[in-house]
Amino acid sequence: MESAWLYGVVARHEPDPTRRATFEQLAAAAERQAASYVEGAPPRFSPSARARVVAAIVGRVGPRRARRVLAAMKVRGMAMYDGPPAPGHAMPTTAEGIGARHRGAGGGTLRAAVFGVNDGLVSNTSLILGVAGAGAAHPIVLLTGVAGLLAGAFSMAAGEYVSMRSQREMFEYQIGQERDELDRYPDEEAEELALIYAARGVPIADARTVAQALVRDRGKMLATLTREELGLDPDDLGSPWGAAASSFVAFAAGALIPLAPFAAGLAIALPVALAIAAVALFGVGAALSLFAGRGAVTGGARMLAIGTAAGAATYGIGQLLGVGLT
Repeated sequence: MESAWLYGVVARHEPDPTRRATFEQLAAAAERQAASYVEGAPPRFSPSARARVVAAIVGRVGPRRARRVLAAMKVRGMAMYDGPPAPGHAMPTTAEGIGARHRGAGGGTLRAAVFGVNDGLVSNTSLILGVAGAGAAHPIVLLTGVAGLLAGAFSMAAGEYVSMRSQREMFEYQIGQERDELDRYPDEEAEELALIYAARGVPIADARTVAQALVRDRGKMLATLTREELGLDPDDLGSPWGAAASSFVAFAAGALIPLAPFAAGLAIALPVALAIAAVALFGVGAALSLFAGRGAVTGGARMLAIGTAAGAATYGIGQLLGVGLT
């Protein structure tokens, strides 16, 4: 009943008439599904406080911008906001073709790795500069840098694990709900899928034919509903351990760069550390420009400036603390 109520909210705030009609039909389908759980007249319904907050958000920003929070509230059909297919990616007309366009190219892992290296590089360079600015001896700087590397890497790994684990559990819960609904009323689920594809340009008769063909294969139907209603790829929900390990390695790799001259015992370890950290910062900025569409030189220079400002600030603070403590 709450889903039906939210579908009505979305329909009222949806400017597109085709989508609005689809959400109205989804609301009616949700009401029928709710009625199947009880005998006789359904109990009196009142939306929860959370649903009312979500409704207020939808009214404020519109269904499209609120689609992530709506999906979390089990409001289906958010995939229709993906818009029409790009040229060369026609809507599927067979059961085998559905879901194929959701398997996009990777890139998120590489981007996360570059950011992890950048975090380790900036934080440990700043830490080393702060301790060096306080006048600490070479062994103390080395010990501090190693401690910063380990503490930061383990912290990043732990945070990434918890974040990815929580996200995966939420996704698995949503998929489990979809599985239960598919077991209970497969015909209604097939109709919901047909309505979603109809709203995105597939003739309703063709959409229903494809949906009915899919519903005979429970595994394929569940995978398709997961992609089309939840916007998830069931084969790529993310690995908490993989995310933790990659975060640890990326951060440690970046933190090791300014630490290497001290570990090597160089007499001029601090100037060498500054030089290689500057080169690495420029390289990281240039690499990040690949994801932002900016020029590599501009991206590198900006990252170098940010790192330089952070390092200079911690070095200055370290000098002040060093004088004050001695």
